[in-house]
Amino acid sequence: MKFIEKLVNATRKNRSLLCVGLDSDPAQIPDGLSVIEFNKAIIDATSDLVCAYKPNVAFYEAQGADGFDTLKRTVEYIPDDIPVIADAKRGDIGNTAKAYARALFTHFNFDATTVSPYLGLDSLEPFIEYQDKAIFILCRTSNAGAVDFQSLLCESENGSRLLFEVVAHKAGQWNIHGNIGLVVGATYPEELKLIRQMQPEMPLLIPGIGAQGGDLALTVRYGVDARGEKAVINSSRQIIFASKEKDFAEAARQAALALRDGINRQLAELNM
Repeated sequence: MKFIEKLVNATRKNRSLLCVGLDSDPAQIPDGLSVIEFNKAIIDATSDLVCAYKPNVAFYEAQGADGFDTLKRTVEYIPDDIPVIADAKRGDIGNTAKAYARALFTHFNFDATTVSPYLGLDSLEPFIEYQDKAIFILCRTSNAGAVDFQSLLCESENGSRLLFEVVAHKAGQWNIHGNIGLVVGATYPEELKLIRQMQPEMPLLIPGIGAQGGDLALTVRYGVDARGEKAVINSSRQIIFASKEKDFAEAARQAALALRDGINRQLAELNM
């Protein structure tokens, strides 16, 4: 099954646009638990409420060999009908890009990954060639420093555009297999609106809800496609660290349920 089919199926089955980020920092989890035990409990508590999971690879790389083992076991534990996105932000050329793609898609068996477009198409082609997988290209990220580069005015083949607009346009040109999406932060709703207008069918991975303060109503309004789908709205810390006590899994479920239902209420207001 191709990524987009898996995503849409999970969205409809769980009535959810919510993606839970498994940014499982060992320093933040309850005492006495391993990261894999923590992740399994979070997954068990939320798997009927999400359209995807998104482990941030950095938290696992920082733990060395044990972390890589935990990451692989986490991906294997997630139900097969829920897509798993590697938040890895890879971007390199030639054999290096091929190795990154093979590691993420073959060894770890992620369904998708985040990538950087900075080195151009040849750095992304090794990922795009996995036609049943997907990439989410960094376009307008949620962090404050995004303006340093992503809002620069550029001369392009279509005239003067901001850099994130150039990225969104190029992503559409490169999307010959239908397996490309964009990362667009909820903290920039007007840019989200513009990017959705530029790419009406493309899946958007939208971080920035929760700890970063993105506006949920505007995120839903501007992020979804014409069917009210293909917006993967991510929340990490707000959900997985809703409690640091023994009730952490139930607290995570309640936080995920509240956000899932909040998204659905916004969809209902849009008559979707």
